[in-house]
This record gives sequence, structure tokens and C-alpha cells, in this order.
Amino acid sequence: MTELILPLQRLVEQFRSLPGIGSKTALRLALAVLDMSEERVEEFAGALLDVKRNVRECARCHNIAEGELCAVCGDEGRDAGLICVVEDVRSLMSFERTREYKGLYHVLGGTISPLDGRGPEKLHIDDLVARVESGGVREVIIATGSDVEGETTAMYIARKIKPYGVKVSRLAYGIPVGSDLEYADAQTLTRALEGRREVEA
Repeated sequence: MTELILPLQRLVEQFRSLPGIGSKTALRLALAVLDMSEERVEEFAGALLDVKRNVRECARCHNIAEGELCAVCGDEGRDAGLICVVEDVRSLMSFERTREYKGLYHVLGGTISPLDGRGPEKLHIDDLVARVESGGVREVIIATGSDVEGETTAMYIARKIKPYGVKVSRLAYGIPVGSDLEYADAQTLTRALEGRREVEA
């Protein structure tokens, strides 16, 4: 294949920098942009800038938000005594798709992974402890993955929270070991929530 002209090559490289996008898909997306009207491209670029400028972290749970609080934290109908701890926003969205969970969330921003240079201080664990310490929380559900990093993180969080007398539970293993929550279907997540167990710290 002949070498791509520079503007197209630059666009392909930008698409390739996104997670899960390979060379062929990046080229296909770049060519799709080329086929768009200038007005449509401006709308597309505007949406990208709008997301970057106006989406921020929720001040309470670290979910994505437009204002200070996300839609979940701002919903007075949610059960504030129940906090589900997840690794990232994608996992939170997976739980929301089940429409079964009625509590609040806490997004850690990853898991403890010494090999990757990610210790507890790089996660939002202290914020979670502060939420529990402030009172009103009766149960914390730890919904990190079932891989080594997820288990390590779950045990660390359980040890930090147990002194406050709050129940700490872990998702049941209805989710395949080593899989990501974002790929689990709604029924699997619902069963995992229903079969959660208390963590022994």
C-alpha cells in the first residue's frame, strides 16, 4: 500500500492511540472522517472538546460528572448507607445497566499493583475511608476484579474499613476469574451482587 498523506496519517495515529483501536480500524475511522461534511466534522470535534472541557470527577465518589456531584450522588432516592467500590467508571456503568443496585458508588481509579508502581496512595482509598468515617454507611461492597490486583485491593480496603464497624462484603464469584466487569452481562452482575459475602480482614 502507498504511504498515506501526512494529514491522514496524523489522524490515523490519533485514532490508534485510543484503547482497543488497531491499525485497520484507525484507518477505517480516519477515512470515515474524510467522507464527512465539514459541518459534521466540526460537530464531531466540538463534541470531543465539550467532553474534555465540561466532564469532571464527582467531588464525592470520583465518577464522571458535569457539576460538583455526579447523577448518582445527586439522586436523593439512592441508599446512602450502601457504597459499592469499583475500580473505574466502566465498572460503575456496568452495575448501573443492571438497574438492580440502588446504593452509591466509590471509584478507586484502579487497583493496587506494586509491579506497575501503583500503591494505595495513588488510589481514592483515603476518600472512601473518610466517607465511612463521617457516618451513615452500613455496608461497603467491594467490587474489584477477581485477579491478584483486585483481591489485594479488596483486602487492603477491608482492613482500613473494618475498625469503623461497617459491614464489608465482596462480590460473589458469579463473574469469571480474571475477567473485567465491563464485559459481564446484567444477569451475571445481579447474581454476583445478590451472592456477595463478608470479607474477613
